[in-house]
Amino acid sequence: MAAIALSHRSRGRTAPNPNVGCIMLDAAGRVVGRGWTQPGGRPHAEAMALAMAGASARGSTAYVSLEPCAHQSARGPCCSDLLVEAGVRRVVVAAGDPDPRTNGRGIARLRDAGLIVDTLPELAPGAREAMAGFFKRQRAGRPHVTLKLATSLDGCIALEDGTSQWITGPAARAHTHLERARHELILVGRGTLMQDQPRLDVRLPGLESRSPIRVLLSHSGAAPDGWLAIQTPAQIAGLPGDHLMVEGGAQTAGAFLAADLVERLLLYRAPILIGRGKAALGDIGLNRLAEAHGRWRLVDARDFAPDRLEVYERVRPA
Repeated sequence: MAAIALSHRSRGRTAPNPNVGCIMLDAAGRVVGRGWTQPGGRPHAEAMALAMAGASARGSTAYVSLEPCAHQSARGPCCSDLLVEAGVRRVVVAAGDPDPRTNGRGIARLRDAGLIVDTLPELAPGAREAMAGFFKRQRAGRPHVTLKLATSLDGCIALEDGTSQWITGPAARAHTHLERARHELILVGRGTLMQDQPRLDVRLPGLESRSPIRVLLSHSGAAPDGWLAIQTPAQIAGLPGDHLMVEGGAQTAGAFLAADLVERLLLYRAPILIGRGKAALGDIGLNRLAEAHGRWRLVDARDFAPDRLEVYERVRPA
């Protein structure tokens, strides 16, 4: 669905609001408006699409990746009211809004005003994936966590002396920067900070402004100027933002896995062997081999010659 694709444009930029996409078609099937949630969460996707459509919005069909909001805000009117006032005839919704202030009320508001509302349950998983941070925050009260690992074929992230630049090649590293641009937050542990002095910014032309907020996991709770600090993985619940990328070393990665906070795993593997080096993971709390099975599902794989990326998602009960 094109509206879901649009929503990806603002992923990592809209918290605490969801990154929604909206496309509007007139009676002849021509696109008259499109929009996505803007940085900071306003204007919403529907407001952007309506502004583009202008008078052509009357009688149109709006395709939205998330149920239009129904709650009032000091920052602007609710989208369900905007759609009604613009004379939209039909609204097609991919996923319902888990926010209790809207949950079902947006659709009800539209139907009560005489609009045709269709839901597409088959598109809901894709919409929820696109807005994973918003859904995780609503349901679990914390950001969606992506763990990034760059390893050799034998699972090492550095030589025995700690040398780690560079395990992977330029193409894989560029993709890592693209992933950073899709997160509000990026985290390392104190060991990585002291060893590598990482910048943790986005160094892709045109995307430099999308560098995430830097967070340090440290028992002391102290961090460099311009950084945030947490003492335990559980404290990510108090961080500002809905998407957190973890790029720490073996102990930090292990701590997040042991706490079962990782929802998505980016595993970049270089076609090299290191042998006696530093392992990618520390203790993850695994006691029995049987517990390791069935926890991760491969959802994507790409080649960034000469390297390989595999993307895994955490399997959780429905």
